[in-house]
Amino acid sequence: MEAATGSATGGARLVVIGSAGLADGFSLIGAEIHSDADSAAVENILAQLVKSGDEALVLLESHLAHAGGHWLDRLRNEGGRIVVTELPPLSAPYDYAPAVDDVVRAVLGPEALK
Repeated sequence: MEAATGSATGGARLVVIGSAGLADGFSLIGAEIHSDADSAAVENILAQLVKSGDEALVLLESHLAHAGGHWLDRLRNEGGRIVVTELPPLSAPYDYAPAVDDVVRAVLGPEALK
């Protein structure tokens, strides 16, 4: 796993966790990248963010975002200074459907996103 640091957002950290092909592109805008991380590494990174007190936007590749874990679940449920969101896989961007789509369909009906 490779990590590069930078701050493209001023006081907040932009953290990208995913495959090297996807994450490395974000290094061009100064993101802190963690290439080829597994779900244990995601939990470690999130725990460090919580303990540091930093504000952060964390972008997780889809397979990592669905892996679950104590810190991932906690941050998603509480919101606040660390925002976690999902990125589609580089190899299949058109097959990606964000989790919010299901919520929108449940509230507005099955035809809402067509």
